[in-house]
Amino acid sequence: MADSNDIESGIASLIRNGDSSASKALYCAYARYLTGVCTRYLSNPDDVKDVLHDSFLHIFGSMSSFEYRGSGSLKAWLTKIVINESLQFIRKEYRSEILLSSLKAEENVDDEPPQLEGLSMEVLHKLICELPPGYRTVFNLYVFEEKSHKEIASILNIKEASSASQFHRAKALLAAKIKEFQSNRPKI
Repeated sequence: MADSNDIESGIASLIRNGDSSASKALYCAYARYLTGVCTRYLSNPDDVKDVLHDSFLHIFGSMSSFEYRGSGSLKAWLTKIVINESLQFIRKEYRSEILLSSLKAEENVDDEPPQLEGLSMEVLHKLICELPPGYRTVFNLYVFEEKSHKEIASILNIKEASSASQFHRAKALLAAKIKEFQSNRPKI
């Protein structure tokens, strides 16, 4: 099996040479990964499909603007497009939920962090997807995309304090979900 660098450089070469099979090769190589990126932001499978569809239309429509800059550049370019399409969808479809979640009262939360030992990435991803859209979006942008609260506020058109507040609440709610999951897990 070819490694991802070979796939990237091969697809980039196909794109540069105008090969019509580039779109199919790109889709086959990255659809699963990009679905994972999209599901970090959207929990509804129909929304994920819609956003991925729009993302691939955007990708295929702007392939000529892509420049291969070495290992990881294609994957990074594709990821950025999917994240931007996901955020655009969230801003359009969940704007009121993002604003309302920033206004919710602070919950009494246990500040002790949960133990992550024995928690699979699949379970953690599922629990993150269960967060309300506003919390999940801010959490993903801060943790996975390493955006500052100032950048997040600009991206989502909210106040910087709202971003920080939603991140704090997302962490607390995620910690509670992890603890609940662990307490309901059968003991061996």
